[in-house]
Amino acid sequence: MTTHHTFPPDFLWGAATAAYQIEGSPLADGAGPSIWHRFSHTPGLVKNGDNGDVACDHYRRWKGDIALMRELGLGAYRFSVAWGRVFPDGAGAVNQKGLDFYRALVDQLLEAGIEPMATLYHWDLPAALDDRGGWLNRDVASWFSDYAQTMARALGDRVAMWVTINEPWVIATGGYLHGGLAPGHRNRFEGPIATHNILRAHGAGVRACRAETKAPVGIVLNLEPKYPASDGEADVAATRRADAFMNRQYLDPLFRGAYPVEMPELFGEAWPSHPVSDFDLITTPIDFLGVNYYSRGLTKDDPGVAIERASRVRNPSAAYTEMGWEVFPQGLSDILVRVADEYTNVPLYVTENGAAFYDPPVALAEGVDDPLRVAYLREHLLAVRDAITRGAEVRGYFAWSLMDNFEWSEGYARRFGIVHVDYATQTRTVKRSGRWYADVIRSNGVSTN
Repeated sequence: MTTHHTFPPDFLWGAATAAYQIEGSPLADGAGPSIWHRFSHTPGLVKNGDNGDVACDHYRRWKGDIALMRELGLGAYRFSVAWGRVFPDGAGAVNQKGLDFYRALVDQLLEAGIEPMATLYHWDLPAALDDRGGWLNRDVASWFSDYAQTMARALGDRVAMWVTINEPWVIATGGYLHGGLAPGHRNRFEGPIATHNILRAHGAGVRACRAETKAPVGIVLNLEPKYPASDGEADVAATRRADAFMNRQYLDPLFRGAYPVEMPELFGEAWPSHPVSDFDLITTPIDFLGVNYYSRGLTKDDPGVAIERASRVRNPSAAYTEMGWEVFPQGLSDILVRVADEYTNVPLYVTENGAAFYDPPVALAEGVDDPLRVAYLREHLLAVRDAITRGAEVRGYFAWSLMDNFEWSEGYARRFGIVHVDYATQTRTVKRSGRWYADVIRSNGVSTN
């Protein structure tokens, strides 16, 4: 017997992308290079020597991509703005051609009946600002504020929702603490400094947007619920540390005005002191919170791991994606309910959720069949619905990703898209998961047997 699980009547169905992952043409029409342009052109840092010079060629093929979104029935599209397209030097003079690209994109989305959600920062800091310290320089809050105000002034009457910053934890941890992402630093003193300046910039960005638009403004956090690998005291304590490091390090200052009490102990002498007044800026009220969810952290005590002294345990009975992430839908429901119960009553959006599974480089004549991705999306959408029934005010869901793209340090080796991209020809093919998602959107619900 088939059961159809419906969502609230005004639920927003979308898909998400990021500028450096899809646009290509990173230096076109006066744009300035980003830290990801530099990072990906440094030998040995990205798998197979891949870079974002072409990616999905969205900078030139955006009209066709919007037609695909319309074909899928998307109600919203979450994209990011490449800061360096608008400010080639990160600050100072505006590059009008870069701004006009996003103006045209937004206008075409609206014409197609698709709500634009613009993310101001998705990891591609202008290289010129990195030369001035990047996220380690307190002035970055002012640079970001000026950039946010410029974008909101130009598009504030047409963009439906604004996101200041995507995934502060990844920016600080991947870029400054462990070095696997741009700008590639490995310094435990830098991680907390970057985190704090990212959060300050967010607060400044919210205020700058509010000065120019009445559209809702929020931030996107990647949250990963932590579960102990055993009931042992050491594993339970390690789980608390891991949660403080990845989740509460961002939730607490945003909604409670202070970092978790565990942070000075985790970082030791690398933990800085902060002016109390900074938290007035960081706690600037937001209109919504975006939650990116991919997996949980099954956690054990591990004294050999720096900072959190905890590591992830593999669940032998679970399925895993090609990224090595456990498929665990319950974690999405649990984290949404936790945020709603413990932190905020602002509306929540699942701003990224998806999975990398193997797809052929060239689409077959009969299309691209990706049953594992269909199953992943189905189970996670049911988890979202469960969170709603448990009281979380979740108002929308954005599949990651609209199309296969440049997956950061993994290059083109991992495919997350519901639309297949043949990188040699730039041919787009809607996968079975994309057709399935289109049916979900049309019916405003998920069917199960």
